[in-house]
Amino acid sequence: MTTSSVAEATVPSATVPAADGATYPDAAVPAVPERGLIGRTFLGRRSAPVWQRPALWTLLVTTALLYFWNLANSGYANDFYAASVKSATQSWTALLWASLDSGLSITVDKPPAAIWIMGLSGRLFGFSSWSMLAPQALMGVLTVFFTYAAVTRVKNATAGLIAGAIVALTPVAAMMFRFNNPDALLTLCLTAATYAVVRALETSKGRRAAWWMMGAGWLIGLAFLTKMLQGLLILPAIGLAYLLFAPRGLLTRLWHLLLATLSLIVSAGWLIALCAVWPASSRPYIGGSTDNSLWDLAMGYNGLARIFGGSGSGGGMGGNGNTAFGGATGILRMFGASFGAEISWFLPAALVLLLAGLVAAGRRPRTDLARAGLVAFGGSMIVTALVFSFMSGTVHPYYAVALAPFIAGTAGIGATMVWDKLASDSKFALVWRGVMSLTVAGTAAWGFYLLATHAASWYPALRWTALVAGFGGALVFFVAGVMGATLAWRRLAAAGLLVAALGAAAPSAAWTLATVSVGHSGSIPMTGPSSASGMGGGMPSMGGAATTTSGTSTSTTTTSTTNIYDLLNAAGTKWSAAVVGDQSASGYILNTNTAVFCIGGWTGSDNNVTLDQFKALVSSGQIHYFLVGGGMGGGPGGGSGTSATQITSWVTSTFTSSTVGGVTVYDLTTQA
Repeated sequence: MTTSSVAEATVPSATVPAADGATYPDAAVPAVPERGLIGRTFLGRRSAPVWQRPALWTLLVTTALLYFWNLANSGYANDFYAASVKSATQSWTALLWASLDSGLSITVDKPPAAIWIMGLSGRLFGFSSWSMLAPQALMGVLTVFFTYAAVTRVKNATAGLIAGAIVALTPVAAMMFRFNNPDALLTLCLTAATYAVVRALETSKGRRAAWWMMGAGWLIGLAFLTKMLQGLLILPAIGLAYLLFAPRGLLTRLWHLLLATLSLIVSAGWLIALCAVWPASSRPYIGGSTDNSLWDLAMGYNGLARIFGGSGSGGGMGGNGNTAFGGATGILRMFGASFGAEISWFLPAALVLLLAGLVAAGRRPRTDLARAGLVAFGGSMIVTALVFSFMSGTVHPYYAVALAPFIAGTAGIGATMVWDKLASDSKFALVWRGVMSLTVAGTAAWGFYLLATHAASWYPALRWTALVAGFGGALVFFVAGVMGATLAWRRLAAAGLLVAALGAAAPSAAWTLATVSVGHSGSIPMTGPSSASGMGGGMPSMGGAATTTSGTSTSTTTTSTTNIYDLLNAAGTKWSAAVVGDQSASGYILNTNTAVFCIGGWTGSDNNVTLDQFKALVSSGQIHYFLVGGGMGGGPGGGSGTSATQITSWVTSTFTSSTVGGVTVYDLTTQA
């Protein structure tokens, strides 16, 4: 309906008041015109509750303040990705492939979609911490919005606001939407794809539903180009929700799912195909792969190896004590030492409300949208959590950010479905009131446990206050509801539920605020009230000078007081230096204005350049220095059979070494 048109409705009464205050005897009554685009944006539709749109804007503005506040306090965050972003601002080919360096020696060990966004931001505003992290924070605000929008369409605005608030107050979300890992874009794509499926579920028009499903497929494909197989984890749930509950015939539902699948294949597959036909000599080596292809990266290092373990993917690094790598596998992993404080604050409540919501749906029609949304959000939550819980390869606690919108959506839909049954099911009203009371009180108790376990000395009064509020408010809500249905009792019950909800949310909110107040760096950031610098910050290793004997030559050691970064900036070659290991290379890239050739990728074991190829680069004057030592995974090259080890051995036996700023440097332009 346009703002200039006025719909008319014929009414049978002789005199009926219209929306404009006038009366129209036995005639057509002009309907209230819908607001224009700007009015709907800020005030909502006239048919919506008057508080709905202001509440949404309050949620989004608060989230933006939380995610953008002091955004640069993490500096370059993960130097590994920051180096790729910087290189993307210097070379369009580096941007396309997410090359670690602008000289195109090797890519990061992930597909490039997240680097595209941050790299384009750096090209527009200049490379800096803020220009790199601002798109990540914006993705967080958009994730909150799409969670709200999807849940509101499935149920109502109250459910949407609950869900959006839970996302914003989840600690791992607040951390990762202020960090430069690919998980921010991944989470946004998965949430937006679920929203598209909800739009397809709610419409009765088959053609429109087909377009929404193709949009969902395209977004899942983009998620694949962000973090590969992890982007596909929600497919079983959203596919099942559409197949079972879409308001159209079975053949049409299957056809729409086929269209969505084709859209996904095109969205995810074009870059894989481009990689296959692009001359390997004019693009970087695909880091993490064994055959220089994105397909191998997807199926191996970033695919099945992550789930089942295996070489190159950190299989077996978990264990009971290794929280950075997920801890021990098992059904309780999401609640344990590694993941508990990152994501589990509202997970028990979501599981209870998922079951309660499905029971509340009862014998509703097949096309009931609330049940469909519960299956989509709850199913995605369960599948993702189970994969994270039992995968034996590399898994880090921050991966759990992908769970945040699905935990939130499940909790929001389930809570309002329980509330509806509480109001309408007089026979079992006591049961539904008990479910609501125990869920809220249990969430407060779980928050108390997490705070006591992960930071026992950190404001202990906070967890006790939240516990008392959660239990006390839940008790008041239950007792006041049982005592009577008068206005006074209803108001007391509502007040009790509000206090209980605040008590339940307080622990997670406090942990989230503590998380954003400190900087995070390295490859494995963790949430909490102290700076969580993860492993592998990417700074160069300041190894001492060495005298190495190998083959027929012996290198000698001299010392220079020249700053290592000044030395590299003055190199004057395509690559100022070569190093073993991405994390060593990234530190030098960020601290100089040069490209640094990385040998061996993240673990030092990638055979991205052979010894003969490296000799040719040195002979043609494209690499000036070789720096010994590296970050995690750098070292001597990850094993005797790797190119990194062979190259290191050749360099140290052929060229003269010196010490510059504490770093062992070999000048490849002068043989020993």
